[in-house]
Amino acid sequence: MNQLVFVKKGISVVRKCLMKPNRQISNRKVLKKILRGILLVPLLLSSMVYAVSLDEIKSRGFMTIATEDNYAPFEIIADGKPSGFTNDMVAELRKYAPFEIKQEIMPWTGLLPAVTTGKYDAAITGAIVSTERLARFDFAPPIASAQHMAILRAKDESVKTVADLSGKTLGLQAGSVLLTRLPELEQMLKASGGKLGRVIEYTSYPEAYADLANGRLDYVIDGFVPAKTLAMKRSNVFKMGPAVSGPGFHAWAIPKGNESLLGFITQFLNQMRESGKLAELQEKWFGQAFPDLPTQPITSVEQYQELISIK
Repeated sequence: MNQLVFVKKGISVVRKCLMKPNRQISNRKVLKKILRGILLVPLLLSSMVYAVSLDEIKSRGFMTIATEDNYAPFEIIADGKPSGFTNDMVAELRKYAPFEIKQEIMPWTGLLPAVTTGKYDAAITGAIVSTERLARFDFAPPIASAQHMAILRAKDESVKTVADLSGKTLGLQAGSVLLTRLPELEQMLKASGGKLGRVIEYTSYPEAYADLANGRLDYVIDGFVPAKTLAMKRSNVFKMGPAVSGPGFHAWAIPKGNESLLGFITQFLNQMRESGKLAELQEKWFGQAFPDLPTQPITSVEQYQELISIK
């Protein structure tokens, strides 16, 4: 049942209860129904995702997309000009689409909410797929791995496997998708007789990496792409350690249930994959291609859980 039906149901509950005679309204059960109905409507209205179909996009002649302003190597602003993997992908999308692509570059904090409200048709950025986000978005086939990795100091030789992380102090960004998947690492450590050490949350990753460099942390957990980028650019300070989760995925977010637009984006990505252009841009910006990523959209929690499970 879709969200609009739920809203109508909530309104119906309120209307039916209010039409009852006053003597019945005093009934405790009826009052509870009224309260539930009143609370239900604004809650569901606030969670609704507004979407424009592909036919509507074609009819008006343009598609609006939101991309992030600073999430290297996906999005980079250099000398006031956009660069990075996403910028190159958008250039290819403009060649492919039979309509105009209107792009707005904005901070991450407001990006996904703006797509939810219908201000933009899609979030073309390095968003990480998560259970929570699947409640409001469907995701196009992934563009890069977001498996969680341990980042170590370059000279730390104490960690060779996940088991060696037992009891060590780790840092990661507060409120991130990576934090929600920390129980996976806990289970991996438990399986080898170890335990999760102290967890310190940071408002930003630069703070966490500064503490790792000066020895306040033993390791930091970040996604594969930023972890590899950091290890390549600052190899004298940091290096990549073992994977600390099952698979993870960076993918473009489309408003939930917009099957026609999701299908269009999926066809574009399939064309990019088949032509070799996707692998070329992955090599250029991530240092490697990802040939084993899922080739289908990710649209349900059940599908996502199956994809990220540790085999």
